Amino acid sequence: MCPRRARDASAAAETTPAAIGYARRMTSAAPTSRHRLAEIGALLAEPARAGILLALIDGSARPAGELAALAGVAPATASAHLQRLVAGGLLALHAQGRHRYFRLAGEDVAHLVETLALAGAHAPAAAAVSPADTPLRRARTCYRHLAGRLGVALFERLRERDALELGSDAIRLSAAGARWLHDAGLFDDDDEGLALAGRSCVDWTERRFHLAGALGNRLAERLFERGWLRPRRDSRALALGARGDAGLRALGIDWTRL
Repeated sequence: MCPRRARDASAAAETTPAAIGYARRMTSAAPTSRHRLAEIGALLAEPARAGILLALIDGSARPAGELAALAGVAPATASAHLQRLVAGGLLALHAQGRHRYFRLAGEDVAHLVETLALAGAHAPAAAAVSPADTPLRRARTCYRHLAGRLGVALFERLRERDALELGSDAIRLSAAGARWLHDAGLFDDDDEGLALAGRSCVDWTERRFHLAGALGNRLAERLFERGWLRPRRDSRALALGARGDAGLRALGIDWTRL
């Protein structure tokens, strides 16, 4: 990627004060040389490795055999790819007894993958999202936070209700936002999630912002715990839970219109 395109992609993906502050912290905490950037690019340039990263972008931990099947490669080939991804710092290995599970090394990796997917969508030959991907566009998880039309709609409703305070380095719930989410039945008065910080993230299918970071993760957790959303089998797509229709309407979101 040439320097100008890199700057343009970055500007398109991160424009809010919170996002800019987040990028500055990441830059100061872990400066990236051109050689390190090339190493990351090489890791992502192989379709099987890209498939493995996409399979784990929901924050799950999966065994090597399952990842091999999802990536469409032989177990031995997947093992070699997994070793490279772990050595490259993109995956973390978790051993549980005799079993070994792989997951993304952190939310920063998930954000990287989603951002690159967004940048790639601007290429002239980029394929349109197929009808089979409609559930993913409606609601899905990205690492541990909400994405898709539902994630975008929730972020917009939070802003419309003045529920967010946009700081120089983070997004936090305002006092009005905490009351609103409590009245909707999503948070308790003493929920520690009310004090968590979040950040904006560009949604790769909707080209608009959704809420990520610790606050975005806690909101997603509460939606699952309250039975408003439930995961679809073998997919990052989400389905409406038993209490979801009434719950989302309390937030001003109509699931049928997403």
